[in-house]
Amino acid sequence: MHLYRIGELSRLAKVSARTIDYYTSMGLIEPAKRSDKNYRLYSHETLQRLERIEDMKKDKYTLDEIKASLDSWSKVTPEEQISLKLTEIQQHLTKLEREVKELEPVIKQLKPRQANRFYSALTPQTAACIEALMLLMNKSSLM
Repeated sequence: MHLYRIGELSRLAKVSARTIDYYTSMGLIEPAKRSDKNYRLYSHETLQRLERIEDMKKDKYTLDEIKASLDSWSKVTPEEQISLKLTEIQQHLTKLEREVKELEPVIKQLKPRQANRFYSALTPQTAACIEALMLLMNKSSLM
């Protein structure tokens, strides 16, 4: 098992060492062990946890909400984690469907030139996601 010193972890997670110190003091992450020279050593799981924290921050969760969420994840079995994650994905999908439905009338009112400019500005991944959502909603293709 490879363990990271704070500088390595900081570089890999693309967060500052001060952020790692702060997260450690908050209990969001914890070192796996200490080295002979008393350096904190972090595991690969900590790196993954940091990535999850940063993703949740991008989704506008507060650090307290993130801590509560991560704490609840550590108390459930892998099967429960999968079930909870699938529920989260379903809720997110429902939200996206609602947003696509809100856009549908606006898109239908676009003139052909406007629609072409709109579609050409989309990344292939975004276009594929929109197409997949429309298929899930049993709508004909917009593309």
